[in-house]
Amino acid sequence: MATPVTMPQLGESVTEGTITRWLKAEGDEVALDEPLAEVDTDKVNAELPSPFAGKVERLLVSEGTTVDVGAEIALVAVTEEPSQPVEVAAGEGVADEAIAEEFPTAEAQPAVKGEEGRHHTLTEARAPQSGGDGMGDGRGNGRASESAESLRLTRSSPVVRRLAAEHGVDIREIPGSGIGGRVTKKDIEGYVGRRTDAPAALHEEREAFGPPVPETGRVLAHDGDRALELTPMRRAIASRMSLSKREAPHAWTMVEVDVSGLVSLRSREKEIFAEREAVKLTYLPFIVRAVVESLKENPVLNSVWDGDRVVLRKQINIGIAVDLDDALIVPVIKDADGLNIVGLARRMDALVKRARSKQLGPDDVSGGTFTVNNPGALGSVVSTPIINHPQAAILSAEAVVKRPVVVGDTGSEAIAIRSMMNLEVSFDHRILDGGAALRFLNAVKRRLEGYGPESGID
Repeated sequence: MATPVTMPQLGESVTEGTITRWLKAEGDEVALDEPLAEVDTDKVNAELPSPFAGKVERLLVSEGTTVDVGAEIALVAVTEEPSQPVEVAAGEGVADEAIAEEFPTAEAQPAVKGEEGRHHTLTEARAPQSGGDGMGDGRGNGRASESAESLRLTRSSPVVRRLAAEHGVDIREIPGSGIGGRVTKKDIEGYVGRRTDAPAALHEEREAFGPPVPETGRVLAHDGDRALELTPMRRAIASRMSLSKREAPHAWTMVEVDVSGLVSLRSREKEIFAEREAVKLTYLPFIVRAVVESLKENPVLNSVWDGDRVVLRKQINIGIAVDLDDALIVPVIKDADGLNIVGLARRMDALVKRARSKQLGPDDVSGGTFTVNNPGALGSVVSTPIINHPQAAILSAEAVVKRPVVVGDTGSEAIAIRSMMNLEVSFDHRILDGGAALRFLNAVKRRLEGYGPESGID
C-alpha cells in the first residue's frame, strides 16, 4: 500500500514550499532519509529526505509547484514500517500567528497551488463527482447544510475575525487563498490595503499617464515595462516587511561612535588573524559582541510583543542580515553571548558563506531574538532599518568614515581627524521608549570606544 509523503515545515513561520526539482522518478527505489526532492521556501533551499524506504509510486506535484505545509507531494510503496514524518524544529518562543491562522482546525485539508497560483484541495482534486456533500467528518450532517460563506467564516481564525472586525470588513466578500478557500490574515490585509491605496494610486497614474485601462488587481503596464515574477524569498521579504510596518509602531534613534581605537586595533591584527583563523577580521564581530553585552544590561530590547504582555527572551540569538544581491537573508548566531570575538568571527564567516552558497538549513534562520544589520559594508552612512518582526528592535552599523571632530576637554579643545561610525536602532514603540533605546545604544557605543590599538582580541 502506498504511503503519502507530505511537505514538512522547514522552519518557523514557513507555511509553504516549492518543489524545484525531483531527485527521484516514479518507479525509483528510495532509501530512508535519502534525498527525494529539492525544496525552495521563503527562508531556505533544502533537500527533502524521504521519511521511509520504498519505491516511488507516484509524484503528485510537478516541479515548480508551490504547496502548503502538510500537503501530500508523493506516494511511496513502503518496504518497511514507516518512521515518523520528518519534523523540523521551529524554535522556542511565541507562536507565529501565520501558522495558527493557516491550520486552525483539524479538518483542514492541505492545498496545492498550481501554475496559475490558484488553490485546490487535494481531496477535491481526487474525489469523484457525486451527490455527496464531500465534507463528512463523522459528526452528522450539520456541516453539510452550511453555506460556503458560513463555512469560510466559522473556519477562519480568531486573528482573522478580529482583524476583519477592526477594519469593518465582511469576510464573505473576500476571496480566500487559504486551505479550502479559507480567508487568511494576508487576504484581509491585502484587501484593506487595496481598498485604501486604490484611489491614490489611480489619481497618480492618471496624472502621469492619463486614464488607465481597467485591470483588476494589477498596475497599469506600459510599453517597454518588464514584469519580474516574485521568488518565494522575495515574496516572503515583502510580506514580512509589510507585516512589521503594519504591526509595530516604528521609532528610531542614532548615536555617533568614535571607533579610531578599534580601527587601529583591527589594522594591527587583521593579517595575523586571517593567517591564524583562516577568516577575515571585520568590524562586525566587535559590534555584535558589544550588542550582546549591552542586551544583558538592557533586556527589554531582547524581547517580543505578545498582545497584552512583553516576553523577555532568555537566550540571546543574534540574526545577521546578509545581502544576496537579489534578496536578503538573516542567519542566526545561536547563544551569541557564549562566544568571544574569535568565536563570533568564525561563526559569522561560516554562516555568510553558507548563505551565499544557498546551503543554510531551517535551524540556521530560526530563533533570532535581535538583529544586526551591516549596511556600512556597502557604504551606507545613515539608515532606518525595519524591525525583524516580532523582535523588539534592530541595530544598523554604518560605514567607518574619517572626519574632523572636536576632541579634548573644555578649555583644551582641538580639531582632529577621527574614524567615526553611526549606529541606529529602530524599535517597537509598544515595547520600549526612546530612553531605553538610547541607554542600549550608548552601552554599545561605550564598549566600541573602549577598544584601543593595544587591546587584545579574545
